[in-house]
Amino acid sequence: MRVVAIFGPTAVGKTGAAVELAELLRGAGEDPVAVSCDALQVYRGLEALTGAPSAAERERLEHRLVGIAAVTEEFSAGRFAELARAEIDELLAAGRRPIVVGGTGLYLRAALSKLELRPPVPAGVRERVETEIADRGPQAVHAELEPALAATVHPRDRKRIARAVELQRAGVEPPPPGGGELWTARLRHPTLLIGLVCDRAELDVRIDTRVDALVAAGAADEVRRAVAADASRTARAGLGFDELLRGDVEAMKREHRRYARRQLTWMRKMRGVRLIERTGLTDDEVAREIVGLLDENEAA
Repeated sequence: MRVVAIFGPTAVGKTGAAVELAELLRGAGEDPVAVSCDALQVYRGLEALTGAPSAAERERLEHRLVGIAAVTEEFSAGRFAELARAEIDELLAAGRRPIVVGGTGLYLRAALSKLELRPPVPAGVRERVETEIADRGPQAVHAELEPALAATVHPRDRKRIARAVELQRAGVEPPPPGGGELWTARLRHPTLLIGLVCDRAELDVRIDTRVDALVAAGAADEVRRAVAADASRTARAGLGFDELLRGDVEAMKREHRRYARRQLTWMRKMRGVRLIERTGLTDDEVAREIVGLLDENEAA
């Protein structure tokens, strides 16, 4: 039995397509379960902000690895890999189809491939690096990197600079340059990789509609409660977290659009992914295309 992985940019309709796919698979006698691969949906209390599956969606399709951590916890891709791989292995052993759903590239790689992840660094090292980046700026801290590693990290990419400097200071060998590019050749199980795309105009409308819905569902209140609870660095990395703290919904929409463009760029470089152009298609129509590709793959 193949794993089905559905990914794509924010607001493209991954969850809706997965729910409809599950209905079709159940009609064929299967018992599918979704495994979420979203770095922020792991947090309890950020359901509105992260667009986590609704109660109605979870009633139609069981979702695992949603709301499993407190907002005060640091959560890493390494920890996620252990949990997601265990879920997928358990489902396959039980004869249940895993539908892996998400838009966080590293978490998808962690769940699906034999990717070797670097361990988390001591909290003190991480805090010092974060403080230095805030005080001195990312470019100054970037200058500390070994030349070969510095050449692979943009001097204004705060997140990647922080991770590279953390590993260097902790004495942990960083991942090789470009090491994740061929991850689709190292999948742990036979997997149908589905990438959902749509035209720019429709995606922008979807993003604006999604953000308005998140705000209406109480995302700003979630953010304020998380701050009051002393949310972890990784929880505060949620898309739109800082913008909502400032009450700037338009900035949140712009950030979602920028993130979606980065996701699309990453996805289109992947090998082995089957892209589905969903412009103008319903979730049911997308699901039927996926079933067709699944039948084609499993017959081969």
